[in-house]
Amino acid sequence: MARPYNAQITRRREGKNVEVPIDQVVSLLHEAAFGTLATHACALPGYPYATVVPFVTDPAGAPVICVSALAEHTRNLLADARVSLSVLQPGATDVQNARRLTLVGDAARFEPNADELARYLRYEPAAKPLLALDFQFFRIRPTAIRFIGGVGRMGWIGAAAWDALPQVPPGIEAGIAQAVSLAAPGGVRVLGVDGYGIDYESAGRRGRRGFPHAPIALDALEATALALAASLD
Repeated sequence: MARPYNAQITRRREGKNVEVPIDQVVSLLHEAAFGTLATHACALPGYPYATVVPFVTDPAGAPVICVSALAEHTRNLLADARVSLSVLQPGATDVQNARRLTLVGDAARFEPNADELARYLRYEPAAKPLLALDFQFFRIRPTAIRFIGGVGRMGWIGAAAWDALPQVPPGIEAGIAQAVSLAAPGGVRVLGVDGYGIDYESAGRRGRRGFPHAPIALDALEATALALAASLD
């Protein structure tokens, strides 16, 4: 009998592959604006169907995608929730030495509340007109994440570690993001703030500034982010 998937992960961790620092995984998911989504093909049973999609992480670190009801991958998602999302370090030219990950999980359709929607649109403002069409939101809850930091540097992050990530409620985060934007240099727009760093946009380019000594507790998050505001460029 084949070993269950979780047992395979455990066995690999007992060898050369061990869990990697979770802040590296969080950082890459926040730096990237899009990834390659693989679903189970309805039109070609047994084959994976891969397509590039924009995504935004939610406060729990789960990728959120907004996709058309007419898209092939949406049809696949509704038939089989099991997916993977592959993400590459933005701007990488040497893929073998670049940071990259494959997130394996389950996708579920949901209706975002006002705070969740506002947060998504801060990161993806171009999606706003699509919401008047047939676009739907799906959240991908990670089962396991395989992270590669370069040649010979790799490991797994399990669901339990991911579920333990510190969260910032969207309404609180919006206020912190606005305060940091006001304190940042002109032309910098803060997209979001989490326990590990600040996401921002400058001159049309997305940036990420990590916090030293992360994760930062919620009660110290605004002060920590404001202390770095002037350095965002």
